Amino acid sequence: MTTSETTSDQAQDQVLWTLEGLLELFESQPDGENRFIAQTGLAGADDRQVVEGTQVLAQAIVAVAKRFPDKSVRSAHAVFARVVLVGPPVELDIDVVSEGRSTATAVVTASQNGKRCITVTVLADVPSEDVIRHHLPRADVVAPADAQRPIMEMTGRQVRLVDVVDVNSPDEVGPPEIHAWLHYDPIPARDDLAKALIAYFTGHLGISTTMRAHEGIGTAQAHLTVSTAPMTVSVSFHEPVQWNGWLLYGHESTQVGAGMSYVRGTVHTEEGELLASFGQDGLIRPLRTTDTDIKHQSRL
Repeated sequence: MTTSETTSDQAQDQVLWTLEGLLELFESQPDGENRFIAQTGLAGADDRQVVEGTQVLAQAIVAVAKRFPDKSVRSAHAVFARVVLVGPPVELDIDVVSEGRSTATAVVTASQNGKRCITVTVLADVPSEDVIRHHLPRADVVAPADAQRPIMEMTGRQVRLVDVVDVNSPDEVGPPEIHAWLHYDPIPARDDLAKALIAYFTGHLGISTTMRAHEGIGTAQAHLTVSTAPMTVSVSFHEPVQWNGWLLYGHESTQVGAGMSYVRGTVHTEEGELLASFGQDGLIRPLRTTDTDIKHQSRL
């Protein structure tokens, strides 16, 4: 479970988050057989104190990569069932479903204070030579230098949106798609950390993408008049996952209704290579103000 997409990052900016610090958080540590421990990080400036669900997804990717050191993480599907709060560490328990010579599958359960919060199903394999190869071309959008001013700033990371002035505004209306240029410094040399970093941003702009097509609704209203949260994130990595310079995250909302939205996305290099594809199920519902014993800081 995560906070609203951009609000969380703004809070992180105020408490001096850095890319190097984020990568350190991804580094889940062994704690016995098939168990890892992950830290939650710094408290934000708001009152919600909710950890990004994709941060735990990234930590699970690293944990599975350490569990299967001779294989490469190829896909991960996370379901965010309960919020993870800043504070106590997260316990990552790995249930190995299968472990063969070429593929392995594991289900990671992330728990905090004895309660299961997130599950991540991970597929790992040993990449082979191509039989055939093609990929979806990168969208023809303006270069990073011509995109909007940086947002969600973090030391070591730049985010620039294409043709979107205020991603949170309920008054800015356009097609249900958002393209975002991202630049990281340093770029992780390790394969698992690079994939964890790519996965981390897959949940950040999906709900904003969906809302953009509808006048009078925007992520500025999240947790005030509407309840929003990514509920699932799936990411597939297309080998090799290596890049220099900028990455382009493309988001397209293909459906919204009955309280849920679906967004599909791509991650391309500046040169046009497709590194990863992802999808997100997002919750968009009226905010419950009665008949709830959940503290407002922890509501979705």
